[in-house]
Amino acid sequence: MLLDAASAEFHDFFERHYAELARLAHLLTGETDAADDLAADALLALWQRWDRLRTADHPLAYARGVVANMARARIRSAVRERRRVLLFWSRAPERTDGPDMAAVLDVRSALARLPFRKRACVVLRHAFDLSEKDTAAALGVSVGTVKSQTSKGMAELERALGARAVGELATGRRNER
Repeated sequence: MLLDAASAEFHDFFERHYAELARLAHLLTGETDAADDLAADALLALWQRWDRLRTADHPLAYARGVVANMARARIRSAVRERRRVLLFWSRAPERTDGPDMAAVLDVRSALARLPFRKRACVVLRHAFDLSEKDTAAALGVSVGTVKSQTSKGMAELERALGARAVGELATGRRNER
């Protein structure tokens, strides 16, 4: 009977948070296809520890942290792979000609250029509207680190995109997420 209750609780957790975790993975990696896989892998890891996590104070914060760590590992792996490929192939970077949503692509590109911790802080604070405390819990860092990394990340985005675009991003006045 205990297993059935745990299964039902996890199923409910999965249903409520899968889409959010996939969106977080997408914003952190910039890869649509990888986002679903990362969210599913994170939830599988949670299921394997569900007997302990189900009584935790903030299982969603833990889940966000798992997604962030998996995204970081995926990015690092991709960077290593790109370096190996570049050793053998000299090729100009691919470009997107005439994108339909130039502003969205500009923001995604600017986010992709941020170091991972700054990107994670900016995404969790502004795209997910998490508090500094919740962001710190998700990333396993201090609130001070969240404050400084978010501030520095927003400053870098402002330099890359311009003050008006970053102001709109931070306040949520944008056409597309």
